[in-house]
Amino acid sequence: MFWQQLIAFFLGISLLFSTPEAALADWTHPFSFSNAELTKHDFSLQSLQASEFSNANMELANFNGADLRGAVFSASVMTKATLHGADLSNSLADQVNFTGADLSNTNFTEALLLRAVFTNVNITGADFTDAILDRVQIKELCEIASGVNPKTGIETRDSLGCK
Repeated sequence: MFWQQLIAFFLGISLLFSTPEAALADWTHPFSFSNAELTKHDFSLQSLQASEFSNANMELANFNGADLRGAVFSASVMTKATLHGADLSNSLADQVNFTGADLSNTNFTEALLLRAVFTNVNITGADFTDAILDRVQIKELCEIASGVNPKTGIETRDSLGCK
């Protein structure tokens, strides 16, 4: 009986990972790019949930449409990076330098963005619902906020609590 259960268990595991979709759906080991030099790297449309990019240089990197839910970007450089339509919900992007970045239609729902730099960014259609930002950041972002996020349907100004 024990051996039959053991064999059934292993057969069940092999069937679970028999298709690429099943293997990706159960991915539990995120990538780590901490302290990496990723200038101009193309991550567009990639699934990078819970990946770590702490202290990385991602100047001019392309994250268009990438799934970055729960990713960690602490103290990274993302100047002139493109994150158009990326999902950074529940991400940790504190102390990140986004200077000159394209953050249009990006989802920052419930992201931690304390002390991040947003100089000369495009946030048209970005969703900051329940994101944690400094008051100074909110004031600066409200000055340029416009648009509606196409996936969440939330207005950028509303998500920031602009008056």
